[in-house]
Amino acid sequence: MTTSGTELREPSALNARVDDEGLTVELSDGRTIAVPLVWFPRLIHASRAERENWRFIGGGSGIHWPALDEDISIESLLAGRRSAETPESLHRWLESRKV
Repeated sequence: MTTSGTELREPSALNARVDDEGLTVELSDGRTIAVPLVWFPRLIHASRAERENWRFIGGGSGIHWPALDEDISIESLLAGRRSAETPESLHRWLESRKV
């Protein structure tokens, strides 16, 4: 059996933006994927400054928001997976933000 020398690779993120409605990510394969912000409760509860403070991780395989302790993988976006955070975890996180 022969195999192709071509490896299938997940695309990486080239750019991302978050607004009050959603997260939009431009991918290395030319696609742009947009998901509703309601999929990611920590982003909903974040300030604009916190939403805008992100960086790519894993060579563009994910996005990290340091102030929110939120990581979103490109693979999960492409699979249509929303946040798996439990309501209890979100509640603890929200309580920890109260000063």
